[in-house]
Amino acid sequence: MPGPLSHLVVLDLSRVLAGPWCTQLLADLGAEVIKIEKPGSGDDTRSWGPPFLKDTQGRDTGEAAYYLACNRGKKSVAVDFTQSEGQAIVRELARGADIVVENFKLGGLAKYGLDYAKLSTVNPRLVYCSITGFGQTGPYAERAGYDFIIQGMGGFMSVTGERDDLPGGGPQKAGIAISDLMTGMYACTAILAAIAQRELSGAGQYIDVSLLDAQVAMMAVMNMNYLVSGTPPDRAGNAHQNIVPYQVFACADGHLILAVGNDAQFARFCEIAGKTEWARDPRFTANAERVKRRDVLVPLIEVVMHSRTQGEWLAALEAVGVPCGPINRLDQVFADPQVRARGMRFDLPHRLSGTVPQVGNPLHFSATPVAYTQAPPLLGEHTLAVLSQRLGLSAELLADLAARGVVEISSPG
Repeated sequence: MPGPLSHLVVLDLSRVLAGPWCTQLLADLGAEVIKIEKPGSGDDTRSWGPPFLKDTQGRDTGEAAYYLACNRGKKSVAVDFTQSEGQAIVRELARGADIVVENFKLGGLAKYGLDYAKLSTVNPRLVYCSITGFGQTGPYAERAGYDFIIQGMGGFMSVTGERDDLPGGGPQKAGIAISDLMTGMYACTAILAAIAQRELSGAGQYIDVSLLDAQVAMMAVMNMNYLVSGTPPDRAGNAHQNIVPYQVFACADGHLILAVGNDAQFARFCEIAGKTEWARDPRFTANAERVKRRDVLVPLIEVVMHSRTQGEWLAALEAVGVPCGPINRLDQVFADPQVRARGMRFDLPHRLSGTVPQVGNPLHFSATPVAYTQAPPLLGEHTLAVLSQRLGLSAELLADLAARGVVEISSPG
């Protein structure tokens, strides 16, 4: 079955992560995504390695793992739109597109006539999404935005990391570019909402999405903890600000996450731990009381948890429905039987390496499943096919444009 977005064409003018993450999701859902790249170098992340994909002889290719993480299912068209002929090509592609996604600095595409104001005159049904660090308005609008900086500015690092009074205390960024990824997800949601509205109105619209806005919004419970109490939450390490016990504990041979979500689960935990008196103690019976006295209760739990192995705790707690889990390395993640059963790792054919590993999309549809149509493309791999089929450009004209550096055409084989 065709994917749920198989009727849509996306013109992808984005690079690095937030935009490409958004457009890869659209591609997985069936949209035709045409990725516009700079001839000669392409998306910045193609060279962000090591590690690089190995060819069939075990040698590094020019395809970095970073690029391979967020460009599956797209068609690469290499066009230099700093040249007038390149601008004309991109405008014609926009005429036949449903969606444009770009993440240039404020006003960065206007000088090439590729901003929403110009492209919407060519295609009034166009849904055009701009992703920037700080948005199209406000005192910071012209600043460049980077994930690491946004994690700090948007409050994330103020609640991430060990407490300042403990060893290793201090602010900590996430191990992944979380503000980029979440911005890409928010952008995808906004685009689909605008497409739904277009079904009613017949008109496209402009979408302004920023990393800082997305980072502030995704603080969720931490935001409300502050807004309700007036007190900014502090870092709590691996503990939860609102629930106790809900953190990492050291076992005899490793670590375990104990995630007690309600008072009934706490009582069952106490029984397994051989400490039923804790569940009857008025200081600990209710979660609100446990939160107030975490400094008393957590050290007691730490002693008990260290008395058994991780495996012993997992088996005993899972048997009575107390949420818990191990802390897996990525090799353990992809070996996990549940991860394998859900198809979260697969391979796609690749021209340079034979195959390229990929991570599955987490969305599962009953009637229109996601489709993995092709590996992340080589630079200019689809220039010839897209420009000849969509715009009717002849082989002779394309050869001339390539000779003059307006486009780049990847050689087959």
